[in-house]
Amino acid sequence: MALPVTLTFADYPRLHLLATGAVQAPGIDLRVELGRHGSWADRAEALRRAGQDAAVAGGEFSMAQYLYRIDKGDRSLVGLPVFPLRNFVGRDLYVAKDGKIRTPADLNGARIGMYAWGASGSVWYRHFLRFLGVDPAGVRWTIGNPDEGWGSAAAPALPEGVAHAGGRALTEMLLAGELDAVYGPPRPRLYHAENGPIVRLLPDFRTQEQAYFRATGAFPPQHLLVLKRAAWEANPWIAKVLTDACSAAEDEFATAQHSFPYSTPWEEAELEAMRALMGNTAHAHGLETNRAQIEMFCEEAHRLGLTSRRVTVEEYFADYLAS
Repeated sequence: MALPVTLTFADYPRLHLLATGAVQAPGIDLRVELGRHGSWADRAEALRRAGQDAAVAGGEFSMAQYLYRIDKGDRSLVGLPVFPLRNFVGRDLYVAKDGKIRTPADLNGARIGMYAWGASGSVWYRHFLRFLGVDPAGVRWTIGNPDEGWGSAAAPALPEGVAHAGGRALTEMLLAGELDAVYGPPRPRLYHAENGPIVRLLPDFRTQEQAYFRATGAFPPQHLLVLKRAAWEANPWIAKVLTDACSAAEDEFATAQHSFPYSTPWEEAELEAMRALMGNTAHAHGLETNRAQIEMFCEEAHRLGLTSRRVTVEEYFADYLAS
């Protein structure tokens, strides 16, 4: 009899083959519960449930929050080298259209609002700033919700010298001249590439992100798949089976994209350009394929003072390696 396992994820098309059962996990009666309609609230709930809901075996979880648990000796979750969310981060850097910030060099010593201090994305944000020649240590940071009605109004503990927005939207502060830039998802409500009061600092973000990839080799993984320790300890074999199933689903999705590139008018050109730059493993799961990027992430988190030591890849995935 197959072992029932329920996992939670945001609504990523790359996972639909698992959710529908088109791709199987041998020996497992897998149920994948997805968010809907690209909902940010649903994604947050999926991550919460993966770590806290006893009704599920695990699911999508923050790479940063998992890293901090490992740093503190908390092994209540078991991380698998499956990365449902990756994203380049140059596109998330916004400025006032008529503001004083015109080039990345202008961000040195600037006042930047960011959506979280220790989130996975914000670790990669500062890694990207270093690539642009901006020292994150010289930035005057304010942490808060990027826009009205987004995120949480909670005020987590922040390092000395880092301000909290105090319930105000960062975009409001940007337009009031109290911030020079805002770094965070999603696109601000008042953003418009040509006519909005808020624009991207890097309108040709694709070129900058491609240069970042050439320089670093990173297509930033931000979330991973975790299992609750009790679920893993009862059946350690499921770690590899689930990782292999996610890899099989990714391979089938990529094959379907290649064979039927019709989701957007120029998807064929986009896929060809992506493969020319990044090869065929941009979204690949697995430990060795992603080792350098995981090391990069752990190193940046430690450099920012978010961990007490540089956590190694072997420590980060110790339980998976022991499976």
